[in-house]
Amino acid sequence: MKHQINRVRHELQRRSLVVKAVEHVTPNMLRLTLGGEELSGFTSLAPDDHIKVFASEGEGEGTAMRDYTPRRYDAETNELTVDFALHEAGPVTAWASGVKVGDEARIGGPRGSLVVPQDFDWWLLVGDETALPAIGRRIEELAPGTPVTSIVAVTGADEEQTFQTEANHEAIWVHRAAAQAGEAEPLLAALRRFVPPSGDGFIFIAAEGGVTRVLRSYVLEELGHVPQWLKASGYWVKGAADTTEKFES
Repeated sequence: MKHQINRVRHELQRRSLVVKAVEHVTPNMLRLTLGGEELSGFTSLAPDDHIKVFASEGEGEGTAMRDYTPRRYDAETNELTVDFALHEAGPVTAWASGVKVGDEARIGGPRGSLVVPQDFDWWLLVGDETALPAIGRRIEELAPGTPVTSIVAVTGADEEQTFQTEANHEAIWVHRAAAQAGEAEPLLAALRRFVPPSGDGFIFIAAEGGVTRVLRSYVLEELGHVPQWLKASGYWVKGAADTTEKFES
């Protein structure tokens, strides 16, 4: 069946790993490469899967956990790459900012994957810094020649990223202040200029919850996009720690 989207469940596992490399992709995007025997058999079937990353909140304060995207998994080297947007506050971001090669890293999941087939005629990926790992992975995993447009809000040119892909990728970067991350207008203005190509397209939206709601409404009501060919997620919610928001297709 054409455009068959499937949910796949995985056995939930917790893993104790080792930090093998630390690098800055941009000034505010930190990339950790993780490895270790317990990573063997790791499965991530969709670019927007999420894993739990665990960090101690301090002596006697328990353990914090946050959702992050598996940016890349290399089964041959048994290495997992995870990107952290450093403008986010919280104990896991603080842990990532101070981590060193050789330190322990604890993760869990992914619990499941929403597998979207590559038989769509075009793709549109919209989001903020927190969505860049998922957006970048999707761009890099699309088939050669596939038309894909990304519209991503960042704080400036130094936060723009390049992706290694054979897809036909058009990158649209929206510059706005970090304080505007919870405002829809910067991304909405860019989205209004997007003209959907002919054929069937899949749209992915991930940003602050209120921003995602506005963008999703525009795509469904103004563009008339097929709801089943849209995935919209609030990767964070302004003023609420460790909170996400899901939207039904």
